[in-house]
Amino acid sequence: MRDYDEVTAFLGEWGPFQRLIFFLLSSSIIPNGFNGMSAVFLTATPEHRCRVPDSANLSSAWRNHSAPLRLQDGRQVPHNCRRYRLAAIANFSALGLEPGRDVDLEQLEQEDCLDGWEFSQDVYLSTIVTEWNLVCEDDWKAPLTVSLFFVGVLIGSFISGQLSDRFIPESPRWLISQGRFKEAEVIIHRAAKINGIVAPSAIFEPSELQDLSSQKPQSHSILDLLRTRNIRMVTIMSIILWMTIAVGYFGLSLDTPNLHGDAYVNCFLSAVVEVPAYVLAWLLLRHLPRRYSMATALFLGGSVLLFVQLVPPDLYYLSTVLVMVGKFGVTAAFSMVYVYTAELYPTVVRNMGVGISSMASRLGSILSPYFIYLGAYDRFLPYILMGSLTILTAILTLFLPESFGIPLPDTIDQMLRVKGIKYRQTPSHTRMLKDDEESPTVLKSTAF
Repeated sequence: MRDYDEVTAFLGEWGPFQRLIFFLLSSSIIPNGFNGMSAVFLTATPEHRCRVPDSANLSSAWRNHSAPLRLQDGRQVPHNCRRYRLAAIANFSALGLEPGRDVDLEQLEQEDCLDGWEFSQDVYLSTIVTEWNLVCEDDWKAPLTVSLFFVGVLIGSFISGQLSDRFIPESPRWLISQGRFKEAEVIIHRAAKINGIVAPSAIFEPSELQDLSSQKPQSHSILDLLRTRNIRMVTIMSIILWMTIAVGYFGLSLDTPNLHGDAYVNCFLSAVVEVPAYVLAWLLLRHLPRRYSMATALFLGGSVLLFVQLVPPDLYYLSTVLVMVGKFGVTAAFSMVYVYTAELYPTVVRNMGVGISSMASRLGSILSPYFIYLGAYDRFLPYILMGSLTILTAILTLFLPESFGIPLPDTIDQMLRVKGIKYRQTPSHTRMLKDDEESPTVLKSTAF
């Protein structure tokens, strides 16, 4: 049988039909972006300290010194989760003693925030954290809440995907692989009509249909992603790649309010920097090999994140710039990995391969709040972890096969081999090359 790209070459590469499919696929993702990134503000943790009830008979001086000091980022700040024992400082206040002058504060007994907390409203009037008091002993619940938030986004993504499937036709390439030729012909004819092209009355020659009809279509399951050593390695490496990129992308997005300066400006910059990242990714996908493009973007994102810890505290604007450059690199890699993964898997399991990889990225987004939570122990620890994982993933990417300029594989035997795995041709693969008399290095379009 002729190659699918040869059969559908009359459709062109970027006609109205292809643009319509692209628009429908893109529009189904837009709600996910709004829902996912709203967690930046809905789950933010404002500045807080132990509440001192109005009924406590304290002077203004003792109210201002009711919380002990602790060291944070090289300076002394009031403790968020401890206060001096209220009964003791109320007694000192009644006696007219002044904190620090008449009373040594370091010798005073401390207690937990028994009356709750006071939250600053300078930036956020209300968040999930302030409504549910997810701080101090319950601060571990804050990243858990964000993780559950992303689980909800995952469910919403599934629902929106099901709705979009009502308007987006099935892939003719996949239908052909399943022996559903008539359905594929209907979609191809519809695409030709939308593109204003007169299609052949019969897309497939009768002899081709007869040969293909005699072949029993093979059913495939998710276990086929692990069937051979090669596809098993591709699946494992794709899962690691998607998960790590998602941790970096969502981790940096969720951490923007913690950067120095206005939280809304930082979040705006974090969103704006994605625009040139997508443009760069588009150019790289069109003109350069996939592996090197992905690895370069990941190396850029990971290396600058490691440099953040070396920036002096007074150069906080430089730290913000480095974080934005890191977000730029991770975003470019995140946008390219969709195309790259789809090109690695054969038609018969492509949807399952991309689906499993995408599920791994959702797991990465669920884990990302815990990386940010580590910033409570060390401000630069999240950047060190995310930067190190991103660089290791960049190295891993170099072992994946190169798909740039290579026709999409239709069967598992046609898959490109992972670097480092000794390749031994299977009889079916040898027979395919002999019958088609076609080298897999011929450049073909993957637009439709």
